[in-house]
Amino acid sequence: MRVAIAGAGAVGRSIASELIQNGHEVLLIDKQASAIKPERVPDAEWLLADSCEMSSLEEARLDKCDVVIAATGDDKANLVTALLAKTEFGVPRTVGRVNHPNNEWLFTEAWGVDVNVSTPRIMSALVEEAVSVGDLVRLFTFRQGNANLVEMTLPADSPYVGKPSGLIPVPDNCALVTILRDGQVYVPTPEQPVESGDELLFVVPAEAEDELERILAPGSHPEA
Repeated sequence: MRVAIAGAGAVGRSIASELIQNGHEVLLIDKQASAIKPERVPDAEWLLADSCEMSSLEEARLDKCDVVIAATGDDKANLVTALLAKTEFGVPRTVGRVNHPNNEWLFTEAWGVDVNVSTPRIMSALVEEAVSVGDLVRLFTFRQGNANLVEMTLPADSPYVGKPSGLIPVPDNCALVTILRDGQVYVPTPEQPVESGDELLFVVPAEAEDELERILAPGSHPEA
């Protein structure tokens, strides 16, 4: 997969390093010469250019990219980059970094953003996740499909502790995508049992979150 990242600061470089380790081809773009540091991520391509300019994106061959990540420290630049990537180059997947929470409402499909990543929201979700057992915690929203990535730490009194994950009667259009246990990641299969304390990650429609919460932890969330 070819990924272009606009913004070669600490955030962009960290994303690039992770993607390269996972076998992806990465291009880092930044308009500041001081940010071009190939020695920091030697396996990435580097381009000194303004991601808000069409000529720069043409030089970056965005039409050959599978994903564009707008990760600069400027929300306006991230929106313009995502919009150009989606509308002018037909990039299948765009991710926009939200620096200021007040701007989060702009990071939608109307601006070419498929997924927005708001650091304050993620941090608050992780705080909730750290102290909540049996509560569904929304991690972030997928703009396409009106679905959310949510997490629940399975409580000991859940009726599905010790049972195969395939027996969990999840709502329609809801999918268990990962089980986290003892520092390990388990790809769920219908036969994979779930245990007390497992962190379960689901993709679920927003309107089905409450139902999923009641299914997994009915003792904590009785019917009204």
